[in-house]
Amino acid sequence: MPSPPVEPVDLLDLKLLPAWLKEPADAKQYQDYQGEEGEGRLRGERDQDRRFRKPQSQRPFAKKRETDKPERPRGPQDRYRRDRAPRERDGRKRPSQDRPAATPPPKPLEIEIRFVPHAPALENVTAQIKSGSVAYSLFALARLFLEKPERYDVLLKAKPESPLYQLGENGALSADRGFLESNAFRFAQEDFYKIDITESEPIKGNFTNVARCKLSRMLLGPTNHHSYQARLRNLYEQRFSRRMSFADYQRQIEIMTDPAAVEQWKEEARKITTFTTLREEAPLTFASAAEAEKHFRQNHLPELVRNVEETPVGGVPSRHLPDRALQRAVEDAWARETRSPSQMMQELAARFREAGVYIFRHRKGMLFVSPIRVRPFGHDGAAVSPMISAIFETVSATPRINRKQLAEKLIVDLASEEAESKKLSLTSDLHWLISEGYVIEFNDGSLDLPRAKAKPAEAVTAIVSTAEPGEQVLAATSASTTSVKDKDIDPADVPAESSGATAD
Repeated sequence: MPSPPVEPVDLLDLKLLPAWLKEPADAKQYQDYQGEEGEGRLRGERDQDRRFRKPQSQRPFAKKRETDKPERPRGPQDRYRRDRAPRERDGRKRPSQDRPAATPPPKPLEIEIRFVPHAPALENVTAQIKSGSVAYSLFALARLFLEKPERYDVLLKAKPESPLYQLGENGALSADRGFLESNAFRFAQEDFYKIDITESEPIKGNFTNVARCKLSRMLLGPTNHHSYQARLRNLYEQRFSRRMSFADYQRQIEIMTDPAAVEQWKEEARKITTFTTLREEAPLTFASAAEAEKHFRQNHLPELVRNVEETPVGGVPSRHLPDRALQRAVEDAWARETRSPSQMMQELAARFREAGVYIFRHRKGMLFVSPIRVRPFGHDGAAVSPMISAIFETVSATPRINRKQLAEKLIVDLASEEAESKKLSLTSDLHWLISEGYVIEFNDGSLDLPRAKAKPAEAVTAIVSTAEPGEQVLAATSASTTSVKDKDIDPADVPAESSGATAD
């Protein structure tokens, strides 16, 4: 038995929701349910038991309700108790009445963010365009570059009211100098120190629990171990000091009694990390990260943080910036650029022109890229072959026709030998027209003619006919001069800034 046909699903209607959220809610799903046999009898028996049940006051060992207590006589002091605000036993107000005001959202960074094509990816795409003869939408190419971070770079340009700071020449970036200074050792320790990890003897002692950070899932050790406080403070200073106070961070520590977690901490605590300097004549070795960080701050940090006005960042590193505010600004700019990639289109148009690829307008003014300079066919119809004339007539009458449809319209009711000869003639003439730019073949397989320019004679006639009799000579002279100037202008020669590389 054949399976029933599957209905096409429009992906736009899914909206990334689970199926059970999109099912219509039925308010009365059980309105016709009659119940099983015996269910009504049991319900009736329960009602009958309730009917003959003794009052609660007459039951033995029944608890008295709070309402049965004798009401205390009220006096004038009760009025003052009602007026007073509720307080705790120690005299402080309840937390619900002493809540801090909501903190305002952080101010967005005043940084100019631009997306440019990655050079190797652009060279690959340019080579593919030059190897063929089809035209591509510049809008679609811009979105193609923005799809993956490996295909674009990010240019960050700081403004006077929002400076940028960087560690060294190619180090971490941040809009907060204090954040870079407090985390500089974590970001740049591999550039200044050689890190060696060795294992010591197993830790002795009977530990029944271990503390773990719920935010980072990192084991800190038993609370009675000598290294617990140092590890707790170090982890807070490195990763959470900007987000919360130390007292709030201590509430994020949980105590685990799992023996597997205790054994895992013992294995991690066996590892000893040493730091050896790389930029000193006599290398120094430090047995702990705290000692190495102290040496780093005294000798390298003062000259490491610098102010930058403009710097490029790779697409992949831009997804993992250490500064959360800066990363959020880059993500918002990427979302806006993906919806309307005007900046990327301008960058691509300029780079394509430098590489010898042509940009032209077609289909409601949209920009396209082609390795061939498109131009309208200017020869007389009597001076070309009948096949070329038939191609022009068919493509002009049926825009966006493809090769197969064109062959079906031009090769009909012919013998096999004559049809084969005409197919070869059609293929040869169509290839010549596309290679010369008289016919445009797009990447979706459709064919179309270039946009024809207004003829100079028609423009002069229209201007002169609308002018007054005394101004016809002057209008004809100025119109002819303008038409001669416009004859040499081509959309591919217009710079990207003035052509407005946007998709309509």
